[in-house]
Amino acid sequence: MFTGIIEDQGKVTAIKKDVNSMQITIATKKIVSDAHLGDSIAVNGVCLTITQFNNEEMTVDVMPETVMATTIHALKIGDYVNLERAMSANGRFGGHLVSGHVDGVGTIKSKRPVSNAVYIEIEVAKELLTNCIPKGSITIDGTSLTLFKVTDSNVTISLIPHTYGETILGHKGVGERVNIETDMLGKYVLHHLRKTEQTSNITMEFLRQNGF
Repeated sequence: MFTGIIEDQGKVTAIKKDVNSMQITIATKKIVSDAHLGDSIAVNGVCLTITQFNNEEMTVDVMPETVMATTIHALKIGDYVNLERAMSANGRFGGHLVSGHVDGVGTIKSKRPVSNAVYIEIEVAKELLTNCIPKGSITIDGTSLTLFKVTDSNVTISLIPHTYGETILGHKGVGERVNIETDMLGKYVLHHLRKTEQTSNITMEFLRQNGF
């Protein structure tokens, strides 16, 4: 479990690709200073497992499903990635509940400065927009953010200077793709309501007939 508060920007130093899987080595002295084999680490919002590490870098394995469903497959040596260690039970909860299980990939449509902020508009698949509400939470490349605006095809987020400078979102341009994880609690509520609607005798017609 993560919170979406980025701890470090690591640099990809090596990539080993198999037919459908990957092994990635990332330089990050801050993260490996408190690392253990088998630890969960969010890399651009994707929950991965540390399989090797030393004093300067760590290696993570990426399984086929993750390669296909996220932007991880597009990483190149020299790229920077957002990193966050799993949330500790006694730590501050600065963002929101983030699972590290990416729901889909979005495309940056525009970036524009507004006073001390930068507005980023991202095109998102319609099935993900169901879980997006204005002022709700969303995770973009592992960064916990608030939805500033939601349309029938896009979401807009607003970055303060700190977030812009301390995450890879500040480096990404129009046309680049980002990992999207919608609000976990919202997904569970929506799933429950849909299941209830399928099994309950209470319908919209029933509610109308009874004055609701």
